[in-house]
Amino acid sequence: MTMFSDPECIHSHRVRLVLAEKGIQAEIESCDPNNKPEDLLQLNPSNSLPTLIDRDLVLYDARVVVEYLDERYPHPPFMPIDPVSRARTRLALFRIESDWYAFLPALEAGGEQAVTAGNQLAESLTAASDVFAAMPYFLSEEFSMLDATLAPLLWRLGHYGIVLPPAAASVSDYAKRVFARTGFQASLSDVERELG
Repeated sequence: MTMFSDPECIHSHRVRLVLAEKGIQAEIESCDPNNKPEDLLQLNPSNSLPTLIDRDLVLYDARVVVEYLDERYPHPPFMPIDPVSRARTRLALFRIESDWYAFLPALEAGGEQAVTAGNQLAESLTAASDVFAAMPYFLSEEFSMLDATLAPLLWRLGHYGIVLPPAAASVSDYAKRVFARTGFQASLSDVERELG
């Protein structure tokens, strides 16, 4: 198994985190997003990162890749087994991506829009403090796909100049718990270590 990964990309980080947490052996090919290898374009028509190759299967889009990894390597499970809980988890993933990941383009752009987006993201995370406080992991007693999606975002808050207020202490406590995990530490690229 080989994964083409951008060492700074949050989506690549999500996949590396699932690989590390599940103990899946994969060769990680770090790629410069502005100078991707030629064979990537032959494998992936969208020429996007991350891209996972498992034998004859080529997958891209982080959500597709992590769900495949969870199904292919079911232990430990990162998605619930029953259909209702699985649907709820997928809905929560959709909300994380559409509500919180949606701030990333503005944060990356910098300037006044980044400041506004950073303030809005901090407010939104703070408003969800009760959810972070309810269980050891996000909406779960065990590490799940939700945590593999949230942790890379929370790791980058400092890089974007976002400081959570005291009212978001449960979010900060959650982040510290997840960041301390061996799998999370193993998932970090050298570039990402500097972000934290």
